[in-house]
Amino acid sequence: MKKIKVAVVGGGTGGLCLAHGLSRAGVEVAVYERSRTRTERLQGYRVHIAPMGSAALRECLPPAAWERFLAATGVSEGAFGFVTERMRELAILNAPSSADPAAAHHSVSRISMHQVLSSGLDGILWYDKEFVRYETDSKGVVLHFADGTTAEADLVVGADGAGSRVRAQLLPHAKRVDTGIRTVIGKFPLTAESRALIPRQLATAPTLVLPPPGCGMFTAPHEFPAASANDETAAVDPVLFDNTGSYVMWSYGAKAAHFPADLAELTAPQLRSLILDRIRGWHPSFSRLVQDSPDGTVSMLPIRTSVPVRAWETGPVTLLGDAAHSMTPFRGIGANIALRDAQVLCRNLSQGGDVTAAVADYERQMRKYAYPQVRGSLRSAGQFVTESRFSRGAMRASVTALGVGLSLRRKLRG
Repeated sequence: MKKIKVAVVGGGTGGLCLAHGLSRAGVEVAVYERSRTRTERLQGYRVHIAPMGSAALRECLPPAAWERFLAATGVSEGAFGFVTERMRELAILNAPSSADPAAAHHSVSRISMHQVLSSGLDGILWYDKEFVRYETDSKGVVLHFADGTTAEADLVVGADGAGSRVRAQLLPHAKRVDTGIRTVIGKFPLTAESRALIPRQLATAPTLVLPPPGCGMFTAPHEFPAASANDETAAVDPVLFDNTGSYVMWSYGAKAAHFPADLAELTAPQLRSLILDRIRGWHPSFSRLVQDSPDGTVSMLPIRTSVPVRAWETGPVTLLGDAAHSMTPFRGIGANIALRDAQVLCRNLSQGGDVTAAVADYERQMRKYAYPQVRGSLRSAGQFVTESRFSRGAMRASVTALGVGLSLRRKLRG
């Protein structure tokens, strides 16, 4: 079997998962991350890991790292709910639980996730390596970095996120577009006192709010396990990077035309006041979530999406995760698709044989499972902020009917 060297550009979720898997399989791999330190660009919100992502992590991570991941996941009590802006229950979805953690849903702090994935990669993960461009020749690929250094590899995997420089060079025609949707997000700290101020549904389970047309809101709690209390990142920032305090993440979205033109320039207090004004008349618990979210957690996020492209000629450079198929967050599936990318590519490369054929098969599979999710997440974004009364009414009616059916089924089983 010919020994190959794989270079991963970007130390995010998918790239680090791939690095672990390849290292375990005995494939030489190096990850080049532009951040100067391990904690420079941490993100302080939760991420949902579906069974697809759990299976990929279990397969790629060393056993000790997999156990650290499980120890860092949040505690979940409630079930996914659909409610109106007045907190009228439309449906509660009790997803079947799994005794196998690799086939289960998990809630995890992005900080904890990054800490797990970036550990155990000494000699593999290199910081302060800002990728600039690559060159290919008959011998392989040469990577050029902003500090003037270079690195050589047989295969380069661009895992450098939605604004990927690798993608820009490999597929200059690939587009990433603005959906015209803007979201304001924040974190409501969960304490013994604050729990009593909001309904149990909001404090214990993800909840999709279906208000009148023109906007949408999503909330999701993250309950930290006691074991996270000694997390090394807890002291980085007392609010956004607090990796010990439980919280409810909330996100309010609408089309850009419904927000002030200077939305991007508004401060956290101004954003909070704006959303409080928009949800005036809703159940007071939603105002409580927004009002009591510290300034450091409140921000605005423009929603963008990639545009699927036709199959390209496979070569010594490929793409993974958001670099290949960034999508809106409205299905909560982006990180899971990136993890599946890592799993599939790792399997193919670990089997030996022709590298180009292995990458071509990965790219074929990736386009098949990822592009439908890109399109689906864009549809979900449109439904989230729909301005059609008919569409919102139909959505409420269908969700209500689903809730009635599920409730009846539970009673019959009980």
